[in-house]
Amino acid sequence: MRVLVLHGPNLNLLGSREPEIYGRTSLAAINRLIRAWARRTGTEVAIRQSNSEGELVDWIQHAASRYDVIVINPAAYTHTSVALRDAIAAVAVPAIEVHLSNPAAREPFRRQSFVAEVAVGQISGFGIDSYLLGLEAARAVGRRQAVRPRRPKRGVRPAMARRRRRSIAGARGS
Repeated sequence: MRVLVLHGPNLNLLGSREPEIYGRTSLAAINRLIRAWARRTGTEVAIRQSNSEGELVDWIQHAASRYDVIVINPAAYTHTSVALRDAIAAVAVPAIEVHLSNPAAREPFRRQSFVAEVAVGQISGFGIDSYLLGLEAARAVGRRQAVRPRRPKRGVRPAMARRRRRSIAGARGS
């Protein structure tokens, strides 16, 4: 299974930015934990961080042909980015939203998540364990995807859907 982990804006400052909210663990340390988890579970992971909304959107769009699941901490873009929401909705890759803190227990403006509307699930408030829980959820989603073939989009005839699944499966094997 292949998982894309995306870190949103300001997460590169973890460890020094508001440690009373986000903790003292750096992003580099979180990435090491993610890579250790990947080795332990035999999962392929790619990890990216950007402060740029457009770059995050580009990575989400490219995930469609490369990854089985996206684990994303959209950070501040959670509450503002229709572009991230639309990118996730547009690709056929399930996304799991994670947050170190619990946005619902913070300022009122943080309680709205555009990403949650299109994510298969949301994990928040567990500090760095939110990422590990998100990765475990990604494995569960990936296993379900492997067992059940994806449903064809509305309006697609079954024969066309079977050809598309075969061509997708063939592309993944390369």
